Amino acid sequence: MDISLTLDRLHNKVKQNKWLRYFAVFNRIALAAGFLPSGFVKIMGERFTNLSNNHPMGHYLEALHHTGYYYTFIGILQMTAAVLLLIPRTAVLGAVLYFPIILNICILSLAVRFDGSLLSSPLMVLANLYLLCWYYDRLKFILPFNRPAVPASLPDQKALTTKFPTLFFAGVAATVFLVGLILTNVFTIRPRNTLSDCQSQCRNSENPQACREFCDCIHNQGQPLDDCLKAYNQATATAGRTP
Repeated sequence: MDISLTLDRLHNKVKQNKWLRYFAVFNRIALAAGFLPSGFVKIMGERFTNLSNNHPMGHYLEALHHTGYYYTFIGILQMTAAVLLLIPRTAVLGAVLYFPIILNICILSLAVRFDGSLLSSPLMVLANLYLLCWYYDRLKFILPFNRPAVPASLPDQKALTTKFPTLFFAGVAATVFLVGLILTNVFTIRPRNTLSDCQSQCRNSENPQACREFCDCIHNQGQPLDDCLKAYNQATATAGRTP
């Protein structure tokens, strides 16, 4: 079966469900709420967080804060994407504009192991992807495999169905749980937001001394994350070989 026709039928069926429509609205509001405050702070020229400049994310945000109108420009884009999402007629444009911004934030958060958005940014990426799929009928024309569907091949538009999609929302809950479980356990050590928070993970560390040195390397010495991780991994490996 033609992939374009299959997607058209699936999308047509999904958009007839009232609960999935509510979920799309929820995602639009939630994503907008995530960008409005941060965008406003940037437009006002204020620093986004109180992280120490020694923190890997603090390094980045401090440098970003001193980029002049580029910093303001990012804030304007965030505010614009958020406002567009809140307006039904422009929501698809908001979803398209929002995606590269939140994807960049997600990758940055994972790269520097930033607790502040380690979990929220991947979930926001998934919420944004849901909206892009929700507006598939408006975006499909840019896809290479798209072919205009024959009207007779699509199911007739009916009144919205009220059947609760239990399996879908169970999948959503499972996805949120798995993302949280994976991201909170995938890293053996994280800088955390403060020195005390960083040192709190040393109690359960395989090498508490190496962990404390890692925290000192980040929060007191302000060394790059890669250098601190390299020293930590070397210390852990050396301790593991000691009889």
